[in-house]
Amino acid sequence: MRTLVLSFLGVLVLAFPCAAHAQLYETVGIRAQGLGGAFVAVADDATATWWNPAGLASGPFFDSLIEYGRIRTSPQTSVRGVAAAFPSLGVSYYRLPINQMGDEHLGVVGLTFGQSLNEHIVVASTLKLERAGETHGDLDLGALVRFGIAQLGISVKNVRGATFETAAGPLVLDRQARAGMAILGRSNGWIKEMTIAVDADLITDSSMGAKTRHIAGGLEVWILSKRVGLRGGGSGNTVGLKGTSASGGLSLALKSGLYVDAHHTNGTDPSRKAWGLALRSTF
Repeated sequence: MRTLVLSFLGVLVLAFPCAAHAQLYETVGIRAQGLGGAFVAVADDATATWWNPAGLASGPFFDSLIEYGRIRTSPQTSVRGVAAAFPSLGVSYYRLPINQMGDEHLGVVGLTFGQSLNEHIVVASTLKLERAGETHGDLDLGALVRFGIAQLGISVKNVRGATFETAAGPLVLDRQARAGMAILGRSNGWIKEMTIAVDADLITDSSMGAKTRHIAGGLEVWILSKRVGLRGGGSGNTVGLKGTSASGGLSLALKSGLYVDAHHTNGTDPSRKAWGLALRSTF
């Protein structure tokens, strides 16, 4: 068992050295963005298919969502996503703007599989078909380790690093990697659940036309018998033009198991100015 875990983590480590020219982690996920982008060690809804495929094992029996996000660049661009997840299986589709492609978009269809190695460790992968004029296959990897209330996550995107020939020139989806830690608490009091999370990019990304390497932290609390979720967070870019951002988010239960999620992010980091909405069903 130890050899298997070490081999899997070794694959993740070997993926780190490349610079990235792909979409940011923070492009997807309304709850994740409300937490400031600290979600790799949380990843407990259907956007685990994007953030950390191993997170499916920590989520509910079933979670599905439809989301829409607006990135307030010039010109403004939109993100759309549909995902559904069980503890060991997820399916997803994301339509993403790519800075180098002008008005063109990248479509990503994913199929996520997870496997618990023991009561503490989960590993998983997302097999992807990506289309931007051409169609290529790729792979995301993730691992999650939990001991008590502490949870550690690591995720690598675009392991293969596909290249697309577009009208604007080559588009390279190089590898990205991020690690995170979360503290998860539950009680029978007024605050039913609380999550504190931190994330850090392990390599530099150039997808938004400038270098980015984010660190992020966030807090999420669920109150009123989990009918209301409140979250906030912040992130900072440690390379290139640098800059900071602050995020806020809200979840409201329309009825049992059906939520509307929202987030708004602003600041001096141009890659993190966005807002978004999602309709999420979970049980």
